[in-house]
Amino acid sequence: MVNYGLLSQKNEPVPLKSISVEVRVQDHVATVSSTLQYVNEEERPLEALFVFPLPADAAVCHFSAKIGEQEIVAEVQERETARDRYDDAVSSGQQAFLLEESEESPDVFRLSVGCLSPGQSAAVTIIYVTELAVQADHSLRFCLPAVLNPRYTPAGSAAGIVSEISSGCGSVPYTLTLSVHVSSPKPISKLESSCTLDPLVFLHSDHTQATVNLSPGHMFDKDVELFVYYQDTHQPSAIVEAGVTTAPSGSLMRDPVVMISLYPEFPEEVMSSLATQGEFVFVMDRSASMSNTRIESAKDTLLLLLKSLPMGCYFNIYGFGSRFEFFYPKSVKYNQDTMDQALRRVKEMQADLGGTKILQPLKHIYSQPCYPDHPRQLFIFTDGEVKNTKEVLDLVKHHAHSHRCFSFGIGEGASTALITGMAREGSGHAQFITGTNRMQPKVMQSLRFALQPAVVNISVDWTLPDGITVDTLSPPINVLYQGQRSLIYGHLKGESSGGSEGTVTVKYSLKDQPVTNQLHFCLKPTEETGLAVHRLAARTLIRSLEQEERSGDRVVFGIWSSIMDKMKSRIVELSVQAGVSSVHTAFIAINKDSRQTVKGPLLQRRVPTYAPIPVPHSASDCWLSDEDYDYESPDIFDDGDYNDYDYESPADVYSDEERDVISKTEAVLFCQTESVGEKRAAPDPQKDLLLQLVSLQKASGCWELDATLADVFGKTEDELTNQKPAQVDGSVWATLLALIWLYGCKIEQQVEWQFVAMKAASWIGSQKVGDLSQCVCVGNVLLGCQVTKETLGI
Repeated sequence: MVNYGLLSQKNEPVPLKSISVEVRVQDHVATVSSTLQYVNEEERPLEALFVFPLPADAAVCHFSAKIGEQEIVAEVQERETARDRYDDAVSSGQQAFLLEESEESPDVFRLSVGCLSPGQSAAVTIIYVTELAVQADHSLRFCLPAVLNPRYTPAGSAAGIVSEISSGCGSVPYTLTLSVHVSSPKPISKLESSCTLDPLVFLHSDHTQATVNLSPGHMFDKDVELFVYYQDTHQPSAIVEAGVTTAPSGSLMRDPVVMISLYPEFPEEVMSSLATQGEFVFVMDRSASMSNTRIESAKDTLLLLLKSLPMGCYFNIYGFGSRFEFFYPKSVKYNQDTMDQALRRVKEMQADLGGTKILQPLKHIYSQPCYPDHPRQLFIFTDGEVKNTKEVLDLVKHHAHSHRCFSFGIGEGASTALITGMAREGSGHAQFITGTNRMQPKVMQSLRFALQPAVVNISVDWTLPDGITVDTLSPPINVLYQGQRSLIYGHLKGESSGGSEGTVTVKYSLKDQPVTNQLHFCLKPTEETGLAVHRLAARTLIRSLEQEERSGDRVVFGIWSSIMDKMKSRIVELSVQAGVSSVHTAFIAINKDSRQTVKGPLLQRRVPTYAPIPVPHSASDCWLSDEDYDYESPDIFDDGDYNDYDYESPADVYSDEERDVISKTEAVLFCQTESVGEKRAAPDPQKDLLLQLVSLQKASGCWELDATLADVFGKTEDELTNQKPAQVDGSVWATLLALIWLYGCKIEQQVEWQFVAMKAASWIGSQKVGDLSQCVCVGNVLLGCQVTKETLGI
């Protein structure tokens, strides 16, 4: 087991003893207060370092330390100034605390606790606010990240906070307590969690407030997920929050801020027909951390996706690790032959490509020309452990005009910044698959979004009383999906001359049809919101400015240098005024009453964050490049840090202009890799009956009447054939039986097979068969089901 960061030579006691978390959920926003209890159990002053994850879009807004009865509240300062003050304080024997965000990834923070005396304890409190993501079933997801996996760092890149991440084995040596309070104008239906909860307690008879606690004994060895269900949660809403009277006049924190939650409703006639065109590119993480059950689940998911694609579209499949491979030099047309070829290759896929290097395959995909009239849809599957997150997000944003990006975080510790960021910048949708969750339902929900008609010409207009204006702080809306929320933050300025209501109007075009959605809202500030909306609005604006700054960094010369300096100053000013974190600021707290003699350097201790790493069982299970592996002696590996090696594929070392020349060579190399994969592949696990049925479907949507299909139904081929009505042929009868079985026996998994069934029903309709009512009756009797012809959609 390899550890990273600042470590002693001895296995000393860890100073972090407990984490206590209080969560207040108010409608769509959560305020989270985490208190970390440190104790110095050593015989001399100690500096403790704790690298930990937070939700990617969280706005850290408070940081304090309590030593005995004395509380020291941190202030936000420019980053280098805060670091200098921390170093000066620690070197002079003063207790100091520094909290800073990673420059590489906004979901990773480092907490430095400096100059704790022997036997002394300190309680550090961090408060942040975050938006709650809406799930496909309309629940709101809150995640308390526990797992922080080592992030793959490309060779030659600068070391940052993420390079200090520890990898540990087993449970962490500190405990977690968690209490949750939920309040909303809408009644609360229920709360669910990936962890064991105590019973939900409603505080009012109208069920608008409730509390729940995490059951005792939780080891904090996995992310804690909570799903909040409200009644009518998909209704649009608005929160107007009052500002702070002591803030500078005209500033964001002084004036009211409005947060609009929109749920566009598409016309039913438009939604009844999904797209039949598109280029679908599936990008699968095949690094060693995807081994065993993860890669098998991914292969099952690719099977469902390939079977669900519409005839005539285009598709391709990429695999990436420390290098990348693809099935075809460019996307190919979807038909029976190409689908069969792809499925054979999917079956042979292994988690055998080393580290996690996602930037190069994305560059290769974006270098390929798009097909006219076939919008590119990118599906990216990864456990999300990369260091260059912001570089990846900038690349996706740069190509946002040419594609939509749907991202999936697999397993505990997937980077929320990477997964949600790729979806946001690529106008797609993000999903997280954790614990024992099945990957397939969430992926198929995203496929439904991808097949929805594209929304274009989106505009947002405000109608406000005379005397009031609004500055929209959120980036322009560039994507809308049926039933999915869009958040808009607005800075309200001025005084109303009498009106008390505002209106926000969203207009867009959908399949050449103009659509208008409107929301009327009261301008009177909502009570008991604190400053959560202001801080989230500030965080949204800061993120936009940081991205503009990174784009400008590539062309800094002449006047650009002055513009970039002004942009950095604006970020620092906004961060300090709002009291929220940014890449250019840090929280600093110093106990000026403490001072002790420091002889020699402080002991430095890393606090481990839970990071499960599978024990290698074979060459394909290790984070090693080909050059690390001795093929003559399979049990011998070169020593070294798996985060440091950097295997370059041809696509990494050649220029963009040279890639076209070598694309056919890469395709040959992939075929050669397949032959190696055949030697390494383990026997296929037993497929469930649904996947067996899906695997037998033809690209056109039909099934053949044979023994393998009969086996899925628990029948013999003769039993199916003998019951076949005379007026239909074998394929129509087989397809009809498959539909009856799906609706009659697997209705609870409909989200997984919905497109498979749609293709089947469409194919039956194209066969121009007469009345099928009698066939449905016979099929029901044969399979022991009770479904109607109308239910089957034929």
